[in-house]
Amino acid sequence: MSTVREGLPEGRYGRSADERADRKLKIVGSVLGVGLLGVVGWIGWDYVGGQTVSAEVIKFQIVSAGEVKVHLEVRKDAGVTGVCTLSSQDEGHGEVGRADFTFGQRDARVDEVVSLKTTGRATTVELVGCQAAGATS
Repeated sequence: MSTVREGLPEGRYGRSADERADRKLKIVGSVLGVGLLGVVGWIGWDYVGGQTVSAEVIKFQIVSAGEVKVHLEVRKDAGVTGVCTLSSQDEGHGEVGRADFTFGQRDARVDEVVSLKTTGRATTVELVGCQAAGATS
């Protein structure tokens, strides 16, 4: 009885073209993956490390149709003056108030309640952003 071979004997003819192409694709994919991971990491580090002033809205209270009290927690470098922008919207998501608040205290963490004047009854308050005084965005 004779045995029928399927394929070529191993090691006799070298690598096939498909194996060489697969190896090249793996190398190119690995290099691109590492490069993409490096770029995303650098952008994230620059964004987080580049912010010298950040804040968080702890709570807000609608005082009247023309005013909202907002409790902010601001984190900044001790010698930096921070400016935070707040916006308030009404029930229809229209903006009824916007203002910049300056925090010049020498502390690195500032808890403060600010008063945001509105042109109508606000239903929500949003922290638009914070930056160091004099910085451009």
